[in-house]
Amino acid sequence: MALNYTREPFAVSYLVVAGGGGGAGYGGGGAGGYRTNAGTSGGGSPSERDMYLYPGVYSIIVGAGGPGETGTTDTSSDGNSSVFHSVTTVGGGCGGSGAGVTGLLGGSGGGGAFDASGGAGTADEGFAGGTGGISYVGAGGGGASEVGQTSSTTLRGNGGDGVASSITGSSVSRAGGGGAGNNNQSGNGGIGGDGGGGNGGKAGGTGPTDGTVNTGGGGGGFGTTDGNGGDGGSGVVVFSLPVQATATFSGGVTQTSATVGVSRVYTVTATSTTDETVTIS
Repeated sequence: MALNYTREPFAVSYLVVAGGGGGAGYGGGGAGGYRTNAGTSGGGSPSERDMYLYPGVYSIIVGAGGPGETGTTDTSSDGNSSVFHSVTTVGGGCGGSGAGVTGLLGGSGGGGAFDASGGAGTADEGFAGGTGGISYVGAGGGGASEVGQTSSTTLRGNGGDGVASSITGSSVSRAGGGGAGNNNQSGNGGIGGDGGGGNGGKAGGTGPTDGTVNTGGGGGGFGTTDGNGGDGGSGVVVFSLPVQATATFSGGVTQTSATVGVSRVYTVTATSTTDETVTIS
């Protein structure tokens, strides 16, 4: 079917990124799942199928990032799913906390604590977290384009990189994994993956950082179970319609729009409930 810019059903390009997983005591949080039909998807998947929508009401949800571990919770949390119509992405997996604690599966998997494996990524959305291969150093969370780095005597567990997209008219990387926490090697924790991954922290030194808002980046690990891991970054939903079409949003949607060529691109950065919608006419 040829792209249709003047009549319904309208050709729609989309990018849907879920919230990133929270960083833990050691493991970095996994990036939120990444799906698009306007370029390469996560997990090494090619662009998804064309989408055509008739005038109507469609669901839209931007997933929140998962909170990082705190000294009182002893666990971090997975990110939350994002939704656009029939496209759902899985929240990033949280990182592993103490010795032997694995990262959790997610859109991209959370990095394992030391002596523990990373969580699996979701097919066509992201990659697994790395394995904690040295005592008191975690592993990086998985990113949309690569596995989180396994820690060793020379590697600090960097987060996996995300994927770049030009759906908004300029290239932006999203869905990077969180860097691991470090309580063994010299220097700081693992570096967050390109695409909003938070940096890992070093116990007694520089603390971890959060995943970047609206990238689905994973939060950085702390470097001890007594501190606070970085929060996962919130996700985002981006879609484009022919300029002849109109999009009207329910009251709980935060969005901006811009004309790019023959399309109008809508960037939805937050939804206040899981019942928000966009009406296309």
